[in-house]
Amino acid sequence: MDKTTRHRRPQADKTLSARIQRAPETARFLRRAAPAFFKELSKEYSRQTAAAPLHPDFTQWPATGLHACWLGHSTVLIQVDGFRILTDPVFSCRVGITVGPMTLGIKRLVDVAAPLDDLPPIDLILLSHAHMDHFDLPSLRTLEGPLTNVVTAINTSDLLRSKHYAGVHELGWNRTVQVGPASIKAFQVEHWGARMRSDVYRGFNGYVLQVGRYRLLFGGDTAYTENFKTVKTSTPVDLAVMPVGAYDPWIRVHCNPEQAWDMANDAGSEYILPVHHQTFQLSREPNLEPIERILAAAGSSPDRVCLQEIGGEFHLSR
Repeated sequence: MDKTTRHRRPQADKTLSARIQRAPETARFLRRAAPAFFKELSKEYSRQTAAAPLHPDFTQWPATGLHACWLGHSTVLIQVDGFRILTDPVFSCRVGITVGPMTLGIKRLVDVAAPLDDLPPIDLILLSHAHMDHFDLPSLRTLEGPLTNVVTAINTSDLLRSKHYAGVHELGWNRTVQVGPASIKAFQVEHWGARMRSDVYRGFNGYVLQVGRYRLLFGGDTAYTENFKTVKTSTPVDLAVMPVGAYDPWIRVHCNPEQAWDMANDAGSEYILPVHHQTFQLSREPNLEPIERILAAAGSSPDRVCLQEIGGEFHLSR
């Protein structure tokens, strides 16, 4: 059932505030102590991002059927019979800690496939966990609106300006909420939810959705787990959005492509949309290795891996 909660952590907020206030002093110390670090940071800031290989035209999407576009990283726009869902929206060029006009963090390798201004109105934002490459506050603030609902993991709504949305719903594992035509159920994945080192109380979710005649799965971030078997029913999952990158050396918290393929199959998925690759340099594996490996895992069924490039579109009608 729907359980909307907002857990505030005043002490954690004070700690974060104190860190931000100390940031200029810390930056000066690091500049003196580690000039090589700041030289590399300067080089990273000057690096140009590549253009997205494909650019979607959402105005051409029919009002009926299942349609999806991979915008980059774990951000996917899904439209089901006119109802629009956006997963883990990250449209910023860089994600990390913002100190004044500057964001300290990783920079995109590839531009987002469509800017925020090109998006149609969003009915539901689905947030898997509070990591900065999945829970981008500048993007989320731009997406605020009186007709947009947010479903997020337990103990994460304090990061949002909740009153600026139609509703913010925190879900613990095995809890369900109804948003318009969509029934959304959270389930346990194998990851962690802390945004900073100290806020280990924050949750992390995968989601299974029933929207009319279509069934969807969003795996969020996860290492291999057999919990995807609990999602399987007699009704197949039409589309599973699954993470496939950042496994080398982080295999304990991120699945590899073969494991993503196995978990999607465990859930009874027909089509798999691989995400969490090609967008940010989070790990050591070569940029195109995740998509190459999941296509190899698919064997004689490569068409089940429905998108391979940022900006690609998937359409299903029945």
